Amino acid sequence: MIRVSRSLTKVQGVVKADVSLEKAEAAVTFDDAKTNVEALLKATKDAGYPSTLKR
Repeated sequence: MIRVSRSLTKVQGVVKADVSLEKAEAAVTFDDAKTNVEALLKATKDAGYPSTLKR
């Protein structure tokens, strides 16, 4: 999951990315003026881990 965390933190506007292997989820803190959910989903997909938004 380090790959996912690195991919997420490389997205401009991401402040923090906590990734849990056990839960298969990530909590991401980001500036929505600089990025959006679609960019975060693309980052995880590009890292080899397609994801969906959980609310």
